[in-house]
Amino acid sequence: MSLTTLGPADGPLARLNPVAKLAATLVLTGALLASIDPVSAGVTLVATLVLLPFARLPIRDLWLRLWPIAAGAVVASTATVLYGRPAGDVYVEWGVLRVSDGSIALALAILLRVLAIAVPSVVLFATTDPTDLADGLGQILRLPARFVLGGLAGLRLVGLLIEDWRELALARRARGVADAGRVRRLLGQTFALLVLAIRRGSKLATAMESRGFGAPGARTWARPSRLHRRDAVLLALAFAIAAASVVISVGSGAWRPIFGL
Repeated sequence: MSLTTLGPADGPLARLNPVAKLAATLVLTGALLASIDPVSAGVTLVATLVLLPFARLPIRDLWLRLWPIAAGAVVASTATVLYGRPAGDVYVEWGVLRVSDGSIALALAILLRVLAIAVPSVVLFATTDPTDLADGLGQILRLPARFVLGGLAGLRLVGLLIEDWRELALARRARGVADAGRVRRLLGQTFALLVLAIRRGSKLATAMESRGFGAPGARTWARPSRLHRRDAVLLALAFAIAAASVVISVGSGAWRPIFGL
């Protein structure tokens, strides 16, 4: 079972080289990780949302992939508001809970930064076929073929985890062991899924080794992977967004480098 892409197979993002997508994501992430201010993250997030309609991606499918990250960002920012480092005016103080200007600003920066990193990363890689990514890593970046093929095999199996989880839930319910105790059921089913994944991975590794995927020497690739002009446009756009976020943040006086905290 292969991973499906978010957009159509002939969409604008699906035609880009996966290596260019990876480089663009690293450029945006590197600029965002250099500071903890809300301005730079806000600029990157706004620019990404403005360009999002040009990608022609289904909003519903995009939200299904983003909502766990968004929920985690909200939880992290809420905890920062309540337990963050106090600075400025303190609005609420009760035991270890302190809500102040500093904690609110830090929470906003964390929320925007997580979303600014997650949205472009999910958009770019959700439209990437795992085989195309493996071709790019092996041919353009010259990574070891054994590592690339192992990673490709693992990505191909990710989609099976959801089906395995559903089948385990149905099997346990049929046996009458899933009627009560949600926490205990979750732990037991998670352990069963882990065991099933390890067994499948071991069988797949043995099968790949028997077919010569781990043999030494140079490998050949069925499909060539090359960079095109459109990939350069994507990289230039990523550098422009990253530079704009840094310049606007520094100009507004909000720039807070990580090493200065």
